[in-house]
Amino acid sequence: MYNAFDATMMREIHACWRSLRGNDDVHAVVLTAAGDKAFCTGIDRDAARVGDLDPEFGIGRRGKTPLHNDDPGDWLPPKTAGDLWKPVIGAVNGMACGGAFYLLAECDFLLAADHATFFDPHVTFGMAAVFESIMMSRRMPLGEVLRMALVGNDERISARRALEIGLVQEVVPAGELADVAHRVAAGIAAKPPLAVQATVRAIWYAADLGYRQALDVGKTMIEVGTDDESLAAGQAVFAAGKRPPWRLR
Repeated sequence: MYNAFDATMMREIHACWRSLRGNDDVHAVVLTAAGDKAFCTGIDRDAARVGDLDPEFGIGRRGKTPLHNDDPGDWLPPKTAGDLWKPVIGAVNGMACGGAFYLLAECDFLLAADHATFFDPHVTFGMAAVFESIMMSRRMPLGEVLRMALVGNDERISARRALEIGLVQEVVPAGELADVAHRVAAGIAAKPPLAVQATVRAIWYAADLGYRQALDVGKTMIEVGTDDESLAAGQAVFAAGKRPPWRLR
């Protein structure tokens, strides 16, 4: 219900990310959900005991000490779980809470329907809000992450507020979300894929590494993300004076 995930869904999402990585026909990905009420509400609390979703598969608490824990974050995020560096655009079409942030935190940018809301209910139910809060601290100001994590079910962040704090990059009417997401994805997919993927990887390196270290790695990204054929094609477009139509946002 409300696109909550269980062990089967986690297996399928993990397999999907890995499949997309190896599919050369896919240059950009839109991540959204069925229906218009919820994007994802995290772990399906009715499917299995929280924290012990599928120990044989390696999801949930295993071993005999608190130091042994397998988390949904090992299976759901596109970059951590899937090693996927093709652009992933999150299209949030409703309520997003708790474990939804495993998915949203590693999208490259987010679009939201105007009725979308964001919140983290963990502490309300006696659970520490840990992994999701850590991951979202890269997308939201620290005070916003702390407030969201600590107030639990008492508040929800509106799409408008999410735009103000930089969590999402555009808010559109619900009926237009899919079209806008696919239009943006199509524009990205039309660019040379190697250059796009190297750009994605370089920018995530910048978030993961220190400034100077990221610049050093960037030298490698320039080499691996640039090929003569794409450069020649781009130069031809520039020389011919052909400019694609653009949209102001």
